[in-house]
Amino acid sequence: MTTPRELSTAHHDRMYELMSAHFDRVTRENFEHDLSEKQWVILLRDSVSGEIQGFSTLMLLDAVILGEPIKAVFSGDTIVHRDYWGETELASVWGQFILSLIERYRGTKFYWFLISKGYRTYRFLPVYFKEFFPRFDKETPEFEGLLMEVLAERKFPHHYLPELGILRFDDDKDRLKPELAEVNELRKKDPHVAFFHDRNPGYVNGDELVCVAELSEENLKPIALKVCARAKQAVHLS
Repeated sequence: MTTPRELSTAHHDRMYELMSAHFDRVTRENFEHDLSEKQWVILLRDSVSGEIQGFSTLMLLDAVILGEPIKAVFSGDTIVHRDYWGETELASVWGQFILSLIERYRGTKFYWFLISKGYRTYRFLPVYFKEFFPRFDKETPEFEGLLMEVLAERKFPHHYLPELGILRFDDDKDRLKPELAEVNELRKKDPHVAFFHDRNPGYVNGDELVCVAELSEENLKPIALKVCARAKQAVHLS
């Protein structure tokens, strides 16, 4: 875990290279803007070469929903080189960091604010959380619905479409490369993937589905707690 200020020019170059390899319409200006506003960065490095093979940026947001103050962690640019898909290091370090924030802000409602333009990202929700929204098998409660609206409109003014629950950006917004965005018929048999595809059909053009999940030990599935327990101070990929 580090901060944007601690990153070197070489770090920026490699992170931008990773983004460009997985997304179309990535610009250096947009990448640098996203990075500069974040508070924390998780870097994943190859254990042999030391080269960065993935990263995630995060920031903390505040809101008041129905008179109740809440805090939310927002995930910005997140990518892992496709050669390292299936590894759990990113989830492990992210989870360990989240557990530390849960402890720090105990007594305050705490959420993950996630926007997703790919089903792989959305699938993290049912894998690691008991409750999250939106989802195929439950209506979104009023509190979480208001939370998504407040956070989305605060973070992305003029881009949130509340009737659809998505963010729609201008033509210069990055989007997944076609071979990574495709949802085949086998994937659609997964009800979570099918839901994402149906709720956000414009994901191929960069539309983002707005999601939230409460961050608490009670809402984390056992597999999430197990993955968090494997986190180490120094994280390497083999």
